[in-house]
Amino acid sequence: MTTAALIVAAGRGTRAGGDTPKQWQPLVGRRVIDWTLDAFLVVPEIDRIVVVLHPDDAAHFAPPPRVEVTIGGATRTASVRGGLEYLAQCPDSAPAHVLIHDVARCCIKPSHVVSILRALEGADTPAVAPAVAVTDALWVGAADRVSGAQDRSGLFRAQTPQGFDFAAILAAHRAHPGAAADDVEVARAAGLGVTIVEGDDDNLKITYPADFARAGRILGHHMDTRIGFGFDVHRFGPGNHCMLCGVAVPHNRGLQGHSDADVGMHALTDAIYGAMAMGDIGRHFPPTDPQWKGARSHVFLRHAVNLALTNAFTINNVDITLICEHPKITPHAPAMQSALSAVTGVAPNRISVKATTSERLGFTGREEGIAAQAVVLLVKKCTLPG
Repeated sequence: MTTAALIVAAGRGTRAGGDTPKQWQPLVGRRVIDWTLDAFLVVPEIDRIVVVLHPDDAAHFAPPPRVEVTIGGATRTASVRGGLEYLAQCPDSAPAHVLIHDVARCCIKPSHVVSILRALEGADTPAVAPAVAVTDALWVGAADRVSGAQDRSGLFRAQTPQGFDFAAILAAHRAHPGAAADDVEVARAAGLGVTIVEGDDDNLKITYPADFARAGRILGHHMDTRIGFGFDVHRFGPGNHCMLCGVAVPHNRGLQGHSDADVGMHALTDAIYGAMAMGDIGRHFPPTDPQWKGARSHVFLRHAVNLALTNAFTINNVDITLICEHPKITPHAPAMQSALSAVTGVAPNRISVKATTSERLGFTGREEGIAAQAVVLLVKKCTLPG
């Protein structure tokens, strides 16, 4: 049994404000339509996804894989019918079920889509629709004055996606004489029974400018956060300075290594790789490769940062601890913060560089070398909820 999803995205949405229709406006780093489509793309039970666009928008939308496009009409009802007719072009491939969804409901969860589809498959009516019971007091008003009260018993706030037997809703739309508030109205006008299923308060429809902020809060709570930990050690040898977190710190000895032995940058680099489960410096820059001999450590760190950005992660904050008796780190910490900020793009006030001793214990206590540990938090704000 096949299922199609019809995403209605032909409206102009003038009440939402902005220079472009609301479905093309940005929201938490993406467009409204992108959030909506992803909720359906990840549901394996959906075989086809069709987006109904306004004629002016068709040239500006590059559909992702598995997404088809057709052109809508002058009203929402006309656009839905156009989408249904598009799906019906080849009777042999027409779906058994269709979910009809408003593109402006971009906070829909994939799990909610699945529950509506399951309800449709098990319902004794040819249609199901999610709704939330009205719990607020309802007034009747005129001229900015309350003129009466409305009983809220049995009242619901309708949502989408609304699910239908495809043949039944297609016939209902073909028979409907004009516009309708939604597809449940069309279905009921044709005598189809509609089962109410549980809605979701987060499944709001963006209508006014303030709705973008609420949708952003809902979507922004669903983030992929990764914590990475890095640790590195380098021994002392001949030299007159140590490279530490991008700063040449004067000292009577230097740190030894295949590169410039910046123990702080190495620990941070490994922390970023580790947060993404992408190994360590040695995997990306093998010490057996002579081209990296004497390399500046910012090359490694920048590579890790670019990998994070490529994978849509933002570095939220960094915490580095250098473990040594000497040299003294605190006087150079602000310069280290600035140097790390220049490489990573993270604001200096989100970068902590501090030091501790090992109380004269171990190799650091014997001043044989320096150790460093780093912790980093990566955040991806565009993962799909639910």
